[in-house]
Amino acid sequence: MHTRSIRTHRTGRLLCAIAAAAAFVWGTSAPASASQDHEALIVTASNLTTNQLLVFSPAGSLLQTLATQGQGGVGGNAGGVAARHGRVAVVNFGSNNVSVFVRGDGASGFRLEKVVPTHGSPVSVAFGEDHLYVLTTTQVESHAIGHGGVAIPADGTAQLLHADGTAAQVGVIRGGLVITEKSNAVETVNLDARGSISGAVSMVANIPANVDTPLGLVTRGNDAYVTMAHADETSLVRNNTVLTTTGSGSQHAPCWLALEGPFLFSANSPSKSVSRYAVYGQHIVQDAAVVAQFIGGPTDIAVRGHLAAVIDASGTQSRVSVFNVDQDGNFTQRGVATLSSKTTNGVAIVDGD
Repeated sequence: MHTRSIRTHRTGRLLCAIAAAAAFVWGTSAPASASQDHEALIVTASNLTTNQLLVFSPAGSLLQTLATQGQGGVGGNAGGVAARHGRVAVVNFGSNNVSVFVRGDGASGFRLEKVVPTHGSPVSVAFGEDHLYVLTTTQVESHAIGHGGVAIPADGTAQLLHADGTAAQVGVIRGGLVITEKSNAVETVNLDARGSISGAVSMVANIPANVDTPLGLVTRGNDAYVTMAHADETSLVRNNTVLTTTGSGSQHAPCWLALEGPFLFSANSPSKSVSRYAVYGQHIVQDAAVVAQFIGGPTDIAVRGHLAAVIDASGTQSRVSVFNVDQDGNFTQRGVATLSSKTTNGVAIVDGD
């Protein structure tokens, strides 16, 4: 249990919300060059009325800017951009659709593959083996991926328990999905043998009594790590049950999560930091309170292989920071790009060829 004062609690709530909100106007930026062959890339979205996919090198150079053909405007979520096997999905909150891009061969960069309509405003996306899962403000839906890319019609849908506009993130576990709604719901729904959503959403068991704003999550196998952001806690969910919950110590409001090897990383928006935890079995142990510090509050984090990428925002700007990650989970900054808007939303790392 955390022991903050009511004032600190309210301040953390406010700052976490501000860090995730979309507010200012994007300044145009010309691409530096096409994406490079055999290189991992960082992708995010401008999240403006005219939404754009932004592609960066690990050194922080802007390589491509591509129109999503949709409208941005999402906030208070994670997973607004997802990547898998050279395919990238971006939510277009204001136009009720998701844009899907594919990476070309060699140095040809990304191209828009398809715009997929959704039943409501999308806030978060996640890839499974052969499906794209889309969380909207009222429901979650599954779209099969085949030779023609992501299918337009959904092959499964389920209504959220609250469906009150507070949907935050969706993640894939073995045989199901995990979903957070900021109005204190952590939910699961089953997938059938094809990977389609099947049945109704249900609340997970044993949610902490002091639950306050479930927000970010990350999944692996049958495990989901979920932040109880304004309770300063992170929980492990397995088999539809919260098994353990760990406090965030000196760092407040762990909002967003990334998982790589034995390490769980939390981006703490009001503390403007990333913390590192060792995770094993049913244990979540804070290993380092701060492995990186930022000018503004982080709004999303991704870690893959030996790279980490963090979006932070303050004032009228946001930043894309890229780090090398060593075998001990230490961050060393490799590059940073400063963007003339704080609306930037979502971050993902696309594997090299």
